[in-house]
Parts: sequence; C-alpha cells; structure tokens
Amino acid sequence: MADAKTPRPPARCLGVLGGMGPLAAAFFAGRVTQLTPATVDQEHIPVLLHNDPRIPDRSNAMIAGGPDPLPAMQRGIRALNAGGAECIAIPCNTAHLWFDALQGVSGSPLLHIADAVVQDLRRQGIERGRVGILGTPATLRMGLYQRWLAEAGYEPLLPGEEELTRWCVAAIAAVKGNRLAEAYSPAARAIHGLRQRGADAVVLGCTELPLAVPTQRRTDFGLVLTDSIDALARSAVAACHG
Repeated sequence: MADAKTPRPPARCLGVLGGMGPLAAAFFAGRVTQLTPATVDQEHIPVLLHNDPRIPDRSNAMIAGGPDPLPAMQRGIRALNAGGAECIAIPCNTAHLWFDALQGVSGSPLLHIADAVVQDLRRQGIERGRVGILGTPATLRMGLYQRWLAEAGYEPLLPGEEELTRWCVAAIAAVKGNRLAEAYSPAARAIHGLRQRGADAVVLGCTELPLAVPTQRRTDFGLVLTDSIDALARSAVAACHG
C-alpha cells in the first residue's frame, strides 16, 4: 500500500497593503499565487488584500510637502491585523520609507522589499558588483536601496536627474494611468542608460516598473534585472510557508 502524502502545515495568512498603485498590488497578489509550490487549493497562501488608492502619494509627501500618507497606511495595517494577517507585505517601494512607523503599529511582522531584492540578486547569481537602481524620485533621493545594497557588498549606481525624470518617472506614470503599452520604451531607455554606465544588474525598484518591462522582454538588456514585485512575492511565500 502506498504511503499517504504527508499533509503540509497550513500556510500563514498574508496581508497585503496595496493601493500604491492598485494595479501593482493586484499583480503582486497574483504572483504570490503563481510562485507558491502548491498542487491543490488548500496548499495556497490565504491572502488579505487591502487595496486602497485613497492613500496620499508617497513621493509627493516625502519630497514636496504633500499630504502625509502615514495615517492612511497605518489604518490599512490595523485592518489587516484585524482580519487575521500573520505577516504583511507592502508592494510599494516608496512606502518603505515609513517602514519603522508601520511596523510599530502592527501586531504581525512586515516584510521589507529591499531585503527581498538583495536576496533575489543572490538567487540570480549576483554576489557583488555595480547594481543600478530605478524607482521614484523619493525612493532614490532618500536612499532606500543604497544602504541595503552597500551593506550587502554591492556598489549602488543611480540614474542622473534627467534620466530619472524623462524615462523612469514617465514609465511609472504610464503604468499608473493604465497605459502599459507606453511604459516599455521609457523604462528600457532608463535600463540601457545604467547598463552603459557599468551596471551588472538593475533593480526595478518601483512596483510599477516590472509591469512596464514584461518578463518576455527582460532578456533584451544583457544584464540581470531584479523585479521588486517578484522578489517580495518570493519572500512572502517563504515567510508564509516557512
């Protein structure tokens, strides 16, 4: 008689603080499902998605004195805690500039997207070298990734201000406006610019950028791309099934 399959322990419930932007959060939730090693429904991860686009813009708040998004983000964290989330992912890079304040109101641990990206670089065989970073102006100017990469032994490489505004911000805006067909060209220009300056890998460090550069186009660039959505999704799967 064949041995019965040993049942997998139930996965921890994942909370997702979304809305920043809404498409990226929905795509992230889908990637968690796609990256989960499951054979039946019951082996998948329970996911609570709080996808609230009313949260004020994070870049505008950080660098232009716009409305503070922290109270709305904290309400979202509390709602996820109340719903039973046992760990929480935030598929918005810029929101991690408030990471400590969000962790401070949460009864469950938050996953950090920059840590997930460092682990994804290593998964792809990039142990050292120059790593380019693309993201929102606030993410880059406030050094979200630079510290994590430097502490992990990488040399961070940033786009120039004109590259950031003309190409990276344009690609992000196109995705937020549901104009995905328009997003690839400026995103590609930004990646090529970093490659020409010696990048060994590039971090798509805004969760709109992986939507701007589809998976099937990522071999076009001749260097490793680390996708912050997939990196965080892999971290979430490990945390919930760990």
